[in-house]
Amino acid sequence: MAPFCYDYPHPAVTTDIALFTILEDKLAILLIRRRSPPFQHCWALPGGFVEPDEGLENCALRELAEETGITGVYLEQLYTFGQPDRDPRERIISVAYYALAPADILAPVAGSDAAEVCWFALDALPDLAFDHPDILCLAQQRLRTKLDYSTIAFSLVNETFTLGELQKVYEIIRGEPLDKRNFRKYILSLNLLAESGASQHGCNHRPAKLYRLAQPGTLHYLR
Repeated sequence: MAPFCYDYPHPAVTTDIALFTILEDKLAILLIRRRSPPFQHCWALPGGFVEPDEGLENCALRELAEETGITGVYLEQLYTFGQPDRDPRERIISVAYYALAPADILAPVAGSDAAEVCWFALDALPDLAFDHPDILCLAQQRLRTKLDYSTIAFSLVNETFTLGELQKVYEIIRGEPLDKRNFRKYILSLNLLAESGASQHGCNHRPAKLYRLAQPGTLHYLR
């Protein structure tokens, strides 16, 4: 029996990546300046078209590497954006991802169709191309929500860290201060941390203990 042939239009598919870090005590996002039309010279999230033989996450990782030089980050799928007019070129559906990493392990370098790459604080963003403001807004909302049921904030601290440094990450993402005693009690009650055996150096106060994740490299869900 001959295979069925369906004469349906085939929209293109892209991936976009919202990569967060913390710089100067502010949540920041990595943007590229587009080299080519549409939105030439405008700032945008890294991303690009999915190849015919390529998985979605592989495309996101490839585009991030090609446009910014960054590899080895953990991506999580955010949402699918598919408004018919979101891209002036043709009918394009984008699958968005988000990721977090400490700034001191990242060294972004513009490549591919990116004329420039730069970190921007979320409270000082330039105008963004396409529907990338919507993608970024949802990514920030998801990040805040996920603090309550996962260890995603640990992606923004170094391998060893103080409870104060971890609290600062939570406060920056939430955009509000937290009670020190309650935060410490909450974090230690999760039984996810192990003492590193070392203490903070070079401080003018009593050195704080350095902790680490008992199972590093794993995103834990708390409920």
